[in-house]
Amino acid sequence: MPAPQLPVTVVIPVKNEELNLSRCLARLGRFVKVVVVDSGSTDRTCEIARAHGCEVVDFRWDGNFPKKRNWLLMNHPPKTPWVFFLDADEYLCDSFVDELAAAISTTTHVGFRVVYSNYFLGQELKHGAAMIKLPIFRVGAGLYERIDEVGWSALDMEVHEHPVLAGSIGQLHTKVDHRDYKGLHAYIARHNEYSTWEARRYLKLLQTPESSQRFTAEQRRKYRNLTSWWLAPAYFFYSFVYKRGFLDGSAGLAFAKMKAIYFSQIRLKVRELLQAASG
Repeated sequence: MPAPQLPVTVVIPVKNEELNLSRCLARLGRFVKVVVVDSGSTDRTCEIARAHGCEVVDFRWDGNFPKKRNWLLMNHPPKTPWVFFLDADEYLCDSFVDELAAAISTTTHVGFRVVYSNYFLGQELKHGAAMIKLPIFRVGAGLYERIDEVGWSALDMEVHEHPVLAGSIGQLHTKVDHRDYKGLHAYIARHNEYSTWEARRYLKLLQTPESSQRFTAEQRRKYRNLTSWWLAPAYFFYSFVYKRGFLDGSAGLAFAKMKAIYFSQIRLKVRELLQAASG
């Protein structure tokens, strides 16, 4: 007898994800609803989503609040008790779904953090710094943090914004696979956009320090040290040495180096923006 479907709406924000989406959707048969939120894909993304029986919602960002995930929560709120924001390059296993089903059946938490298994250059990275997000929460418990991005952001979806929830947060232990089949070119292009966003946000925080009042402790540490010369090498040491990323061989070395370069890019972009602002 098949297991009952989970009272969770899985929301997958996408743009041109035909290389990843089928693998992702194939793992979601136990959820009561799957919604794909598309930002003008020009490939087969929407066709693939509809072939899997998903609801497809069209999103066009006007440069103002809200962005993609908050827009969905505010304009098309899920009718299930729980929402799970999943990226197209993230893949669930049966054990994860079993753990989630058990957790939401008895919990008093309003959300759950999830740990991800990273893949890089075709290899699973079993060591190094962990990737952790808060993608699962009760509908109505909160929204992703609001950031004034008028005129400086080109990203139409919340990427580094955190959900701000009213209640306690739990932790799931079974990992979700994070594996992008679009390759290194897409990885580098995406992180170039992210580093520009981080640099511009840093400048915005200098202008409006009160906006950091609801930051998590992790966010406070990050932005306090974001322009320090030692942040990139410190991250490399933490991930590659302390967290034993070296045990993943050449892929672990490449990944740690790429992340260190990412932090260096943010620092240099902040410097460039400050120079431009000062004339």
